[in-house]
Amino acid sequence: MGRARDAILDALENLTADEFKKFKMKLLTAPVREGYGRIPRGALLQMDPIDLTDKLVSYYLEGYGLELTMTVLRDMGIQELAEQLQKIMEESGAVATATSVPAQGTARTEHFVDQHRQALIARVTEVDGLLDALYGNVLTEGQYQAVRAETTNQNKMRKLFSFAPAWNLTCKNLFLEALRQTQPYLVTDLEQS
Repeated sequence: MGRARDAILDALENLTADEFKKFKMKLLTAPVREGYGRIPRGALLQMDPIDLTDKLVSYYLEGYGLELTMTVLRDMGIQELAEQLQKIMEESGAVATATSVPAQGTARTEHFVDQHRQALIARVTEVDGLLDALYGNVLTEGQYQAVRAETTNQNKMRKLFSFAPAWNLTCKNLFLEALRQTQPYLVTDLEQS
């Protein structure tokens, strides 16, 4: 879906310098979906449109990054650019994602990993085995080392989940499979809850 990334970049490049500065300030306070972190203020304020596009996509993936960009533009009153992004979102089908909040009365489509985040942070005891299973497929060398550097299992799991906003469905499925291998009783307990 590289089209969403291109659309975000195009929208940011069409802002004046003052509008771009205002966009970054609004982005700092815009509400984000549960499970997603915020781009750190210090890094955000120094970015140009290309860097910010890359950061939006790495933090929020293309579909939600496009939606968040559109929301901030609307909040700024820049309707024309927001409408262009809305059209691209509809054409690409980026509106519905696995982490979307379901409409009232519909089934929850949240992935097991997202749904049980809090319990996994609190209850996973074999983090190193989990990391070994994720290394190379889901985690880079730097991410692997960053998680290993934490001192407690809970802190390791929190650090591991800090990378989750950039994971696609395949990564989450690999994470779940690694959990099944290293913590089968925990996974069974959570699936039955």
